[in-house]
Amino acid sequence: MNRTDVRTALTDLLLTPGLALEEAAERHFAPDYRQRTDGEWADRTEFLAHIAHLRTVVTGGSVEVHEELTAGSLYADRHTMTVTKTDGATVRMEVYLFGEFAPDGRFRRIEETTLMLEGTAADRDLGSAR
Repeated sequence: MNRTDVRTALTDLLLTPGLALEEAAERHFAPDYRQRTDGEWADRTEFLAHIAHLRTVVTGGSVEVHEELTAGSLYADRHTMTVTKTDGATVRMEVYLFGEFAPDGRFRRIEETTLMLEGTAADRDLGSAR
């Protein structure tokens, strides 16, 4: 079974121009996907609305995975997401993530906490903005 990972999923969702959002989502997220970011839950539809919004704000970036672990259907990582916004500003966030895979290897659930490393106060909610 092939499993997704955060770097691949974020690259497809945000950093691959021309890849349709729904196609990227189908590759990496199960139909019953849920995500909690900094204490706020979103279902798959709400999560995809968030990504659609980010696609209008983000022009490029990178994902650096510092640590990544899997145990059975569980997944954890610590990564830094750096994005360049349409206004030229850079935002960097360190993310602490725990997740669960669906039987097909896509993410079923992610719970994450973000730490702003670079950006303005207005960028603080970039991880959950819709």
